[in-house]
Amino acid sequence: MIITKAPFRMSFFGGGTDYQPFFAEHGGSVISTTFDKYCYISVRHLPRFFEYRNQLTYSQIERVGHVDELKHPMVRNAMKYLNMNELGISYDADLPARSGLGSSSSFAVGLLQAFHALKGQYVDNYKLAKEAIYLERTLCAEDGGWQDQIAAAYGGFNRIDFEGDRFEVRPIIIKKERCEVLQQHLMLFFTGFSRVSSEIAKDQVKATQDKTAELKEMLRIVDEGERILEDRHGNLDDFGRLLDYTWRLKRGLTNKISNSALDEIYSAAMKNGALGGKLLGAGGGGFFLFYVPLAYQEAVRRTLSHLLYIPFAFENSGAQILYYQPEDYTGNDEGGNLE
Repeated sequence: MIITKAPFRMSFFGGGTDYQPFFAEHGGSVISTTFDKYCYISVRHLPRFFEYRNQLTYSQIERVGHVDELKHPMVRNAMKYLNMNELGISYDADLPARSGLGSSSSFAVGLLQAFHALKGQYVDNYKLAKEAIYLERTLCAEDGGWQDQIAAAYGGFNRIDFEGDRFEVRPIIIKKERCEVLQQHLMLFFTGFSRVSSEIAKDQVKATQDKTAELKEMLRIVDEGERILEDRHGNLDDFGRLLDYTWRLKRGLTNKISNSALDEIYSAAMKNGALGGKLLGAGGGGFFLFYVPLAYQEAVRRTLSHLLYIPFAFENSGAQILYYQPEDYTGNDEGGNLE
């Protein structure tokens, strides 16, 4: 049996420039971090005592004979991609899916890491991220960017640059004390609205040609955000104000990123002391992140008391194997032979 955990991420600046149609021409960059909320995946080979050959447990339970019968597209494609069969797969998570935290990409990273481990194969962070991108964007044909898979694989507080078909991960150089202050000033709230990010991403891809100027400005902001974070003597409140600026740019990309209910949440937080914030992920719902000076945090919590407040801490570990117990297995003629 293999058990993996992969962290969720929050993206601060540059979201949208990690979409390949944009960065293939203009380059792209994001600043993001992972935090201490995870998805957990366990994988083992099923004994051959059952009528079914594969079992998948998530919000549903699927028991099928052949991999092609699985309804879950990511699991089905991942199993076919790595020639896996006769598996029991279980998924659990600290936070809900479809909420803007890169949960589907964390799932993809954790699933592929577990499959490789079950086959006795080591994969480094770069290959794990690239395979997860290929799984989601090519095999599952889902629109979206590249940053989520990379963040889940590597973990930590990073700047990620995109060019051509490659990416580079560079840790943000920020003093421990300054990073702790930043964390204390960030507040995370669940809106209660879920959405399918690939549907919003599809609109963003279509809008790339018409919104090139806005996306170039969002790309420029990454440099400014990095400067604020690494300037040990600078005013960290500028980080919050920059979040506000980038949110106003982002919500103008398509009309699906925000709506009147979400705008009311944002306006209420700003009126009660927040300096800036943004919806995490593609938009349309999920989690709001706000930068709030300590003196105003209680007021923001009161005004947003109808939303679920989520305490969190930054993390640096990335995807990990929590439990590894090798298995002797020889697949049947339908596939799944392990090396």
